[in-house]
Amino acid sequence: MPTADQMLGTSTVEALARMITLVTPQQPAEHLNAVPAALDGQPMRARVDLVSHALLKDLGPDRLVATIREAATAHPQDFSGWMIWPVTEAVAHNAVATGSERTFQEALDVLAEFTHRFTAEFALRILLRQDHRRVLAAASEWTQSPDEHVRRLASEGTRPLLPWGLRVPELAAEPSATLPILTALHNDPSEYVRRSVANHLNDLSRHHPDLVVQTAATWLDRPGSYTARTVKHALRTVIKRGHPEALALTGYPPVVVDVQGPLLTPPAVQWGGSLQISATVHNDDDATPAKLLIDYVVHHRKANGTTTPKTFKWTTMELAPGETVELTRRHSFREITTRKYHAGMHSVALQINGVEHPAVDFELLPRN
Repeated sequence: MPTADQMLGTSTVEALARMITLVTPQQPAEHLNAVPAALDGQPMRARVDLVSHALLKDLGPDRLVATIREAATAHPQDFSGWMIWPVTEAVAHNAVATGSERTFQEALDVLAEFTHRFTAEFALRILLRQDHRRVLAAASEWTQSPDEHVRRLASEGTRPLLPWGLRVPELAAEPSATLPILTALHNDPSEYVRRSVANHLNDLSRHHPDLVVQTAATWLDRPGSYTARTVKHALRTVIKRGHPEALALTGYPPVVVDVQGPLLTPPAVQWGGSLQISATVHNDDDATPAKLLIDYVVHHRKANGTTTPKTFKWTTMELAPGETVELTRRHSFREITTRKYHAGMHSVALQINGVEHPAVDFELLPRN
């Protein structure tokens, strides 16, 4: 992942200022030219705000849209990349500040025009907060655009949990509001668009799993060429949580298997070391193969002594009638930035087609 300075650093802001100045020589970009001196040590969000506000001050509400369109036309290759994020946010903030229907529609048009240059998904959140129904109506129209970037904007910009994006309470309060957009795009010819649809539906599944599974089932009733793949990616969170209907939709219905284990070695793991997990799975059905999605769940100890589960993928397989398989893998406890470990008793359980089997304890030893 590039750093904030690599994404929106001095050279990028200076390039944006030059392009703006070239189309407005009578009024140099005074505030924009001052931004590089204030960037040092600033996170990405603050950098976007600095550039966006400087553009609004330099160009004003009446000249903003015309100027950036002129700059984009004059520099079709260079007016792109990370500098577009604050440019589109300036347009969105301007539409909200002026409060007119004309500037709001103009902002929607600009976001659709510019999204292929970088992405306008973050700026769209500003407009969603102001009038989510109008934005959703525009996004529905965008699903028919010949431009894959515009179609993706319809899905990505309206995601409930868009990374780095503003939260939109209205979307959280009405989880079904974006489903028509996703339904229109779930079998899109562009993988770029379909991946956004899957991520959007996965966002919804975190708080509305049954709604998401029902939607996926409806799509699978009349599948297209890409439907199954999109659904599988969209249901990844509910599958990890063992949602039985989601598992059945993706080909892993309930099965009758005998599980021995897991056997954990060593029973006490050194801090930064690893744990070997072994198990034996037997298909008890003498007539029917068992299609298995095998995960394992680590119940991590928290600072207060309680535990919290984390599901990890293990393997998928098909066991013939009466067949037995032995499984082994290692789980590392080396320090990573996304997880904090606490010494003490933990446990591991196998999860097969969503059914969690009895857990076995092990101890994570204190750090030396």
